[in-house]
Amino acid sequence: MGFDWEFVVSVMPIYGAAILLTIKIAVLGTLLSLLVGAVCSLLLYYRVKVAGSLVKGYIELSRNTPLVIQLFFLYYGLPKLGIMLPNEVCAIFGLTFLGGGYMAESFRSGLDAVSSVQLDLGLSIGLNTFQMIRFVVFPQALSVAMPSLGANCVFLIKETSVVSIIALRDLMSVTKELIGMYYNTVESLLLLVVCYLLILLPVSFLLIFLERRFRYAEFGV
Repeated sequence: MGFDWEFVVSVMPIYGAAILLTIKIAVLGTLLSLLVGAVCSLLLYYRVKVAGSLVKGYIELSRNTPLVIQLFFLYYGLPKLGIMLPNEVCAIFGLTFLGGGYMAESFRSGLDAVSSVQLDLGLSIGLNTFQMIRFVVFPQALSVAMPSLGANCVFLIKETSVVSIIALRDLMSVTKELIGMYYNTVESLLLLVVCYLLILLPVSFLLIFLERRFRYAEFGV
């Protein structure tokens, strides 16, 4: 039996809806992860005592527990405590919780690369803490951390394939459903691969562009 192009055409609207949902979860989860990671790294960088200890515990917990367990806790565990969250929110929170720990470590590696001389120069010209972070610390830290941050972004997008376990009709869920209903395994898997390539390739090219821009801004190469 040959490749069923009619099946591919007929299920494209289903994959279209699934890819939009996957992009929504991936974008929100990644952006929130970057925000959480940046805040956590700054708390560690400036050695805020109590908050720093909590951040270290959070990083270890987020990086050493699978996303599946985190999603199960959010979707099935929290209702036992009287907290009900929509499955999309659980997916975004799960990605944020997982990604925040990885992003924090990436940002911290960049922050540690900032020379103390740069900090002394910033203080000598009267910059306050916010201005130091905005104009001195973060621009230099980003140029160093960009490759690691980019890898984490791609990793989180690929991790969206797990959110189907909490009843979300994402790309993976739709693919498994269609295979079970119509047994068009090759066609369904091919569409799954194409959809993820449509998401990941533009992201990869954008990250390469940003990495080069940051490198040029700092080193001029």
